[in-house]
Amino acid sequence: MSQDQFLYLDTTGWKTGKRHGIEIWFVGYKEKYYVMSEGREHAHWVQNIMHDPKISFSAGGERFSGTARVVEKDPLVVEIKKLMKKKYGWDDGLIIELARS
Repeated sequence: MSQDQFLYLDTTGWKTGKRHGIEIWFVGYKEKYYVMSEGREHAHWVQNIMHDPKISFSAGGERFSGTARVVEKDPLVVEIKKLMKKKYGWDDGLIIELARS
């Protein structure tokens, strides 16, 4: 699993149907990738995921297809926040899990 600073996430715009790409901080945990949205569910890319969880992303020079989901009220939240705090010194946001297909 990549220790790079950034992950590149592509979602499909729920209104436009067009590809929407972002560069974002991430952590890896148990074969999955996790990102956080400071704008929580108001971020356009999070809204896209809520309407269509199919995504693609790249990290560490590898490209993946997969699905995304919001992680709330889950024991994972504590662990992911610890990892984000350690890697970036920041852990405040809505957690999104990215799973490879």
